[in-house]
Amino acid sequence: MRVGVTAWKFGTRGIAANLAEQGEIAEQIGFDSFWLPENHFNGTSSVPAPLMLLATIAARTATIGLGTSSYLLPIRNPIQAAEEVAVLDQLSGGRVILGIGRGYRDELFEVFSVPPKEKRKRFKANLEAMIHAWQGEPIIDGDEPVVLAPLPVQKPYPRIWVAAFGPLAIEQAGTLGLPYIASPMESISTLEANYAAHRQHVANSGDIIIDTVPVMRTIFISNNTSVLNSVRNAVDADDIDECAIIGDEAFAADKIAEYEARLGLNYLIARGRIPGIKSDVQIASHEALAKILQL
Repeated sequence: MRVGVTAWKFGTRGIAANLAEQGEIAEQIGFDSFWLPENHFNGTSSVPAPLMLLATIAARTATIGLGTSSYLLPIRNPIQAAEEVAVLDQLSGGRVILGIGRGYRDELFEVFSVPPKEKRKRFKANLEAMIHAWQGEPIIDGDEPVVLAPLPVQKPYPRIWVAAFGPLAIEQAGTLGLPYIASPMESISTLEANYAAHRQHVANSGDIIIDTVPVMRTIFISNNTSVLNSVRNAVDADDIDECAIIGDEAFAADKIAEYEARLGLNYLIARGRIPGIKSDVQIASHEALAKILQL
């Protein structure tokens, strides 16, 4: 079992320094990776340029993986995106985990002049162009071929996972032969069906082996009943135990074992950012998780 963690605090004036500090703490605790989302036009919650922020974190850490939970391909020029990912992989020494997505907000596509109906087509075409470029294949053929420089440290290219929601997106991830990251708000029962469908699409695509099964869950661990009740009240979910792991160490250990048994989980991404929970309390929860899983 490998374990990553998302950033648990946003919205400060010194956002880069604050996130870099969180990355340092995550590395010290023993987490395998540190993850940032991408979102636009959400006020203090906006993270429009996750690669730039991960570069800051890379400069303050040494070993922890640097992940994007949904780097939006349809709104980008694929060669420019390939260059920026390659630069981050170079300056971090090969630590990038590129979680990629399509986006879903119509206003996002309107701002970036992308017809919403083309997002899946553009996603696939852009990903293919990026993979070719990362492998040193000519971007433009001719007497003097144009190739990407620098190339990523990781070969043949950085680790790629697909953020998917809905049957078509899950099918596309499986057909591409890439690990699938589900929405952290879907129930474990829904995930069970989705991961089974993903495995079937992978199997239908030929001789492909995917050895990473990542699952992102809101996780909070404490032996303080009052704190646990506050967290439960803060998490917006109809059936909280179906989409989050909130309880004491014994409860958390049992739930994680359930995810392993039902989903084949082998890469857990612990999601923080719980409203009203102070950083030191969230860090204590992460330390408890590390203790349970012997990181």
